[in-house]
Amino acid sequence: MNPRLTLATSARVLTQVRHDPRTVVLLLAVPSLLIGLMAWIFTDTPLFDTIGPALLGLFPFIIMFLITSITTLRERRSGTLERLMTMPLGKFDFIVGYTLAFGLLAILQSLIAVGFAVWVCGLTVSGNAWLLILVAVVNAILGTTLGLFASAFATSEFQVIQFMPALVFPQILLGGIFVPRDKMPDVLHSISDWLPLSHSIEALQKVSQASDASGDVLREVGVVALWAVAFVVLGSITLRRKTE
Repeated sequence: MNPRLTLATSARVLTQVRHDPRTVVLLLAVPSLLIGLMAWIFTDTPLFDTIGPALLGLFPFIIMFLITSITTLRERRSGTLERLMTMPLGKFDFIVGYTLAFGLLAILQSLIAVGFAVWVCGLTVSGNAWLLILVAVVNAILGTTLGLFASAFATSEFQVIQFMPALVFPQILLGGIFVPRDKMPDVLHSISDWLPLSHSIEALQKVSQASDASGDVLREVGVVALWAVAFVVLGSITLRRKTE
């Protein structure tokens, strides 16, 4: 891994995003708008305080997955990636550079979303707000790395969308948003233990419900971070120079 080339890749990605206002709005504003919509729907009910923390992980995860996978696919289809690979840039440099760039965007996205949910929508949080931000950031990075991994197997934007039912929807259904995981059938509970989004949602719920759960939250964050690292490694292995 060459740190100079990795940082150069990150700078190039950030420059591209900065010149695409639609992507900037999708990244930074849409998660907060969706959270605000859910808060409005469940106004005057306790339901938003129940599902709101999970939404802080869910919406950034989905958006980062879509944007990262489609952006990487376009780099490959346009021939940009193949031209980059003729230089000393390695696959791992490329993947880590993308992860760093979208990781920075994930931090900004999470700060906006958490601030909007807590101070505008009135989300009640018993734990430390910084823990809520940390989990939201790690979850958005998880979506980024999963998107980088998934993009290696897609040949079109439509195929990226097709990965949603296979890679994203099962994690949403089994993550504990609709039914607590300990109330699920044993088989589904066991499966959910191996899904990274389950640990992220668990961490968000613990932050919102308990003021002394820092240790449990950091343990769940560690599991999600390990999954993110695994997807970075797998993405660098499976990355193709071009789409046939």
